[in-house]
Amino acid sequence: MQDESRNTVIFLVCALALFVVYNFFVLQPAAKHRQIEAAHQAAIAQAAGVAASPPGGAVHVPAATRQAVLAASPRVPIATPSLKGSVALRGGRIDDLFLTQYRESVEKNSPPVELLRPEGTPHASFADFGWTGQNVAGLPTYNTPWTLTQGTTLAPGQPIVLSYNNGAGLTFTRRIDVDDKFMFTVTDTAANAGAAPVTLAPYASIQRQGLPEHPANSSIVHEGAVGVTVGDKTILTLINFKDLTKKGGGPDLPSKGGWLGITDKYFLAALIPGQGERVTGQFGHENSAGLDVYAANVVGQPRQLSPGAQTSETTRFFAGAKVVPLLRDYEARLGIPRFDDAVDWGRYFFWLTRPLFTLMEFIYQHVGTFGVAILVLTVVVRAVFFPLANKSYESMTKMKKVQPLVEELRKKYKDDPTKQQQEMLALYGREKVNPLAGCLPILFQIPVFYSLYKVLTVTIEMRQASFLGWIHDLSARDPTTVWNLFGLIPWNPAHVPLVGGILDTTLHIGVMPLIYGVSMWLSTAMNPPAPDPAQQRIFQFMPIVFTFIMAPFAVGLLIYWTWSNMLAILQQYVIMRRFKVDNPIDRIARALTGRAQAKV
Repeated sequence: MQDESRNTVIFLVCALALFVVYNFFVLQPAAKHRQIEAAHQAAIAQAAGVAASPPGGAVHVPAATRQAVLAASPRVPIATPSLKGSVALRGGRIDDLFLTQYRESVEKNSPPVELLRPEGTPHASFADFGWTGQNVAGLPTYNTPWTLTQGTTLAPGQPIVLSYNNGAGLTFTRRIDVDDKFMFTVTDTAANAGAAPVTLAPYASIQRQGLPEHPANSSIVHEGAVGVTVGDKTILTLINFKDLTKKGGGPDLPSKGGWLGITDKYFLAALIPGQGERVTGQFGHENSAGLDVYAANVVGQPRQLSPGAQTSETTRFFAGAKVVPLLRDYEARLGIPRFDDAVDWGRYFFWLTRPLFTLMEFIYQHVGTFGVAILVLTVVVRAVFFPLANKSYESMTKMKKVQPLVEELRKKYKDDPTKQQQEMLALYGREKVNPLAGCLPILFQIPVFYSLYKVLTVTIEMRQASFLGWIHDLSARDPTTVWNLFGLIPWNPAHVPLVGGILDTTLHIGVMPLIYGVSMWLSTAMNPPAPDPAQQRIFQFMPIVFTFIMAPFAVGLLIYWTWSNMLAILQQYVIMRRFKVDNPIDRIARALTGRAQAKV
């Protein structure tokens, strides 16, 4: 029975190891230094049809620099506390946008994050708005020259108005407003001064040419199409770029209101129609001139416009960072359903990732840094599991205390396994020892561990959040490495011929992973030794193996796990002292005291 219990413990520990190894080597391949795809010749193909996608024809523009493309069209500047860029008067597009409060990296001179880029440049991304209709000539297109009739700069409280007369009885007006965060409001008006009625349907489209320049390289993060449709049920739709490419897009998504867009790890471009309006959404993909073109389209209901009449359509356009409190604020104020689901909370663990983030955000508001918030959150988690852990550690301590008696029974009944098992069970019963109790805290913490990993990975609040001296980004791995003595040697191990890539990925060991490894070693040493020598060696190597496995993970996660280990060690140490059981901390203290006395 003892062997079966011990084997169960080994199995559970190995299962945990396999989970982490699988998560790292399969779910998150360490391809962080892959070459970004070469700049393709920019091109776009828009399919015709009211119910499927916005109108238009194929456009082939030679790839050019950003400056050259911007200079090719008159523009209206965008200037807000959060955004800078411009609106193109050719096509009336929002296609030039930077997020001024976010930087590409933690480097001092890093440029702001670029969210939208005009067509004609590599990795173009932009938003189109307008009208579509069957057999209606002169509708505005991507190449229509709009006239600025009001405003000089698009800013909060300072809208701009564009106009276009097609010379065939239709006049189009576009008013664009923006708030001080990331929300645009586009109001398109069509007026019919002709002699015959026309039928028009409003549309809005977000298009992206090519995959993200800096992909997440992790299946734990959703990148691609995202949206919420409202019908009999409110449904969240997620389609990653790979599936969009494979399937050529997605099905039609009829909805009353809702929203849809294209998302990266931290940033989102989304279309939000009127929440009382029936629309048809669709995620599309085409390949043009060797370039993958992705689109999120919204088309409204057709409406007949009689002579002398006009109609308007208002669409909101979110273009910015997925800041959870901001998304929830828009959700509440504008009635946008499940807008904070733009953050990938996870298909199965959302019930845990959401409250974990909310709790961490609450703590952060009171302590001022996310690093300290992680430490406080760890204390809260340990407090929740304290009763269970306490019973577990008591059982493990008792098991360690009776270990000499167990060894005597093994020797005494080595030729009679049945009698040996009976005597061991009787011993465990008298001492109230449960060999499996030590596994329970680990099993219950696995969902918390994964959920916190998810929160640290997908929420922009963790991005470039600093902590301590050398940690400048809690969502990234520890930037230091043992191979240059943590920065004391002025060279980059990644540049070493032949082995640089391995040193910089698989064997990248920083300060925090080493601290984590020591905490795991001490935690393992507090436990009763395995009876089998081979099993003992496995447990001895586990801290080393896990140090390498955990090293590439977000340093915020290592801070959580290390601090959790230290709290567990403290709790276990108190119990072991209470039961007067020898422990490694006291042995280390005695050794240090003995050396100090010897020197004196």
